[in-house]
Amino acid sequence: MKKKFILEGLGCANCAAKMEKAINELDGVKEATVNFITQKLAIEAEAEEMPAIIEAAEKIVKKIEPDTNMKKA
Repeated sequence: MKKKFILEGLGCANCAAKMEKAINELDGVKEATVNFITQKLAIEAEAEEMPAIIEAAEKIVKKIEPDTNMKKA
């Protein structure tokens, strides 16, 4: 299953790369990509693990760039 999100307020390309790396390291994530230009995050994982992964991803985004909001695309 693949879910897409908009990273509203993302202002740092280096931060986007850090987010992508950290989210890819979460258990259950097959692939996560952050596109700084379009400000989009895509996460691919098993459906039953997705709610926990999304919650963890939101924490990662806030930790790296506190002013960024993760919204469903």
